[in-house]
Amino acid sequence: MSGKIGWAVTGAGHLIKEIFKITDSLGNVDLFLSRAAEEVLKMYKINLESSPHKIYREGHASAPITGKFATGHYKGLIVAPATGNSVAKFVAGIADTLVTNIFAQAGKSRVPIIVFPTDVAPEMESMGPSKPVMVYPRVVDLDNTDKLADFRGVTVVRSIDDLKTAVQEMTG
Repeated sequence: MSGKIGWAVTGAGHLIKEIFKITDSLGNVDLFLSRAAEEVLKMYKINLESSPHKIYREGHASAPITGKFATGHYKGLIVAPATGNSVAKFVAGIADTLVTNIFAQAGKSRVPIIVFPTDVAPEMESMGPSKPVMVYPRVVDLDNTDKLADFRGVTVVRSIDDLKTAVQEMTG
């Protein structure tokens, strides 16, 4: 099994700059970007052109890429940030995008998964592209986060500090 980590980014801005500080500190990471993630990265002025990481984008044929999770190429998958939409698809078993496909394949292959959902509390402050904003997740989104936490092989983290700790445990 490789020591490589797959890191999926969905279309959320929640703590995105802090999340990329973590990815930048890791050497053996491949990034998987949803279409919405690419839009959000532009809004937050995060440029990956000089990133040392291999980047997979939604437009690529996702089936061959997802197979790498079954063959031992990756020792773990991290999805951070994970939108409410992505979490809902994970919980419902829908695998129709690059990110949901790799989540499904990692789960089927018993590759450990860490997910940092955006919807973790009834009321949260999150940094928007230019200023802090208040966010009030829906009950259904909070329920999906709780359901995901019960999945075998999935660790749901609810803060940036918990994400750092879980990443350290996975990569250490």
